[in-house]
Amino acid sequence: MSLSIKEVEHIARLARLELDGSEKEQFTMQLNEILDYVEKLNQLDTSAIEPTAHVIPVHNIFRKDELKPSMDPEEVLANAPDRIGNYFKVPKLLED
Repeated sequence: MSLSIKEVEHIARLARLELDGSEKEQFTMQLNEILDYVEKLNQLDTSAIEPTAHVIPVHNIFRKDELKPSMDPEEVLANAPDRIGNYFKVPKLLED
């Protein structure tokens, strides 16, 4: 498969790119080289290769979700500049 200059112009228009004549020729040549390489890759026999989402094995490393006691509210709020009950008091961020 190879691309024509007209097809490269169409791709450039879709990508909102303005190309001059030499750029169109350059991109046509480069894109055709890429497509030729992909065609070579398509010729490889990959029937014995298992499909994967990653090139390296990825394992779930999440820890168990265990219930643990939290810190004492008095200890947490000990250095708070201002508080209301067991909560930090902070300046209002949004206007009414």
